Amino acid sequence: MNKRIETVQQVTDYTVEQGRKFASATPEEIIQGLTTDIYFVKTNEILHNLNLQDTEVVAEIFPRRPGILVGVEEAKNLLEGTGVEVWSLPEGARFEAKEVVMRIKGRYTDFGIYETAVLGILASSSGWATAASIAKEAADGRPVLCFGARHVHPAVAPVMERAAIVGGADGASCILGAKLAGFEPSGTVPHALFLIVGDSLETAIAYNRFMPPESRRLMLVDTFKDEVEESIRLASSPETGLEAVRLDTPSERGGVTPALVKELRAKLDLAGHENIQIFVSGGLDPERIKLLAEAGADAFGVGSYISSAPAIDMTMDLKEVNGKPVAKRGRIPGLSETSRLERIL
Repeated sequence: MNKRIETVQQVTDYTVEQGRKFASATPEEIIQGLTTDIYFVKTNEILHNLNLQDTEVVAEIFPRRPGILVGVEEAKNLLEGTGVEVWSLPEGARFEAKEVVMRIKGRYTDFGIYETAVLGILASSSGWATAASIAKEAADGRPVLCFGARHVHPAVAPVMERAAIVGGADGASCILGAKLAGFEPSGTVPHALFLIVGDSLETAIAYNRFMPPESRRLMLVDTFKDEVEESIRLASSPETGLEAVRLDTPSERGGVTPALVKELRAKLDLAGHENIQIFVSGGLDPERIKLLAEAGADAFGVGSYISSAPAIDMTMDLKEVNGKPVAKRGRIPGLSETSRLERIL
């Protein structure tokens, strides 16, 4: 099926192909309307049967809570070619609760089937971007990298990490997510390499030897021994080219604490390694980021706080039908006052 879903019978006749490898929707399936809620298909069919398919409407989208708007480009791409006119806040703009972030004008039957997809695009991406912004603010200017790809379905991991960068993250580990945002992916090597090689110093030397010059020399120091001991050991060897150490101490050992960061910073300095930075990761949230920054951490890898951020609920309301102000009960009929929207379609 290549045409857009128009009737309930088309939904009934549609079957998922055998041997499908992933449950995620393809771009073609989203454009066909296969990710919509069924009631929009029923609405479309009824309007055609009542000869109301040419009814002109204006719809407005607004959020439940404040945040950062991301997903505008994807929403635009989805609506492109439908014949509608679209105004929106810019990608990355901050918005307030109940503020109109997007306005769509055109025949309802041309875009109504995409309400589910448009709202989902904006809601999820804005939630991730807003969480990244909060984490970045807690870091007080220090770099924040998004390490959340492993916590979400791979089909949406690039969407999430791109949204995090738009929201304020300084980079991302997911290759496609970083590339979509115009960045190179960030990250060195996992504990697995250290465990296979069997020694932190040997691993650091191999990294320095085989990785390209632009790959930062930042090494994990919590795999085998005391983090401070390993840090000084790696920093003392000219063969590592060490620039920074990464603390990722698991919760079974108390996680990364402000006291550990303070001790590490002090002992690196005493050993003459003031230039070695401290990168922290592992279950970080804004409160921990702030405490660790105050203790001396230089940069942060944030995963689940961003990837598990709740979507910012978005609602689409019709505000005009055939040029006449309308609204459901509890809402004010007619277009909302706003000067921030820009024409994008």
